[in-house]
Amino acid sequence: MERSAQRLGRALVVVVDDRTAQGETDDSIGPLVTELLEEAGFIVDGSVVVRADIVEIRNALNTAVIGGVDLVLTVGGTGVAPRDVTPDATSGVLDRPVPGIGEALRSSGLAAGAVDAGVSRGLVGLSGSTLVVNLAGSRPAVRDGMATLSTLLPYVIGELSGLTAD
Repeated sequence: MERSAQRLGRALVVVVDDRTAQGETDDSIGPLVTELLEEAGFIVDGSVVVRADIVEIRNALNTAVIGGVDLVLTVGGTGVAPRDVTPDATSGVLDRPVPGIGEALRSSGLAAGAVDAGVSRGLVGLSGSTLVVNLAGSRPAVRDGMATLSTLLPYVIGELSGLTAD
């Protein structure tokens, strides 16, 4: 049995951006990701903005997992700059990696011209029954990443909920 396309599950967006977290710029990525997740069939519990700080990111991820969401999507902080610590924070939350999804995101991002997606250190894995996905922070990386995820998420969420037939 497959989940309805209308209700794939619950999601939370975590935007990792120092300037936005400090109120210097408006969050333009969170609303975009929320819209794309809703189009994909998710109920989005909200969007949280945090600084590029391992403890803040990890706290946001743990809160989402404890809250029982099916998907936590982080955006930003996946590159090679010193402040890009999202994968480092995420690794401490994951129980099991799902590297194929991260590889698919990097490959499709690079093919689409989103260089930050192609060089992303972003991780994908499970924390309990929650799928955690790190996306690069540019709008092209987000759009391409969501296009790639839209084909994978119904299967993964279905597997996690026991609704996908073997």
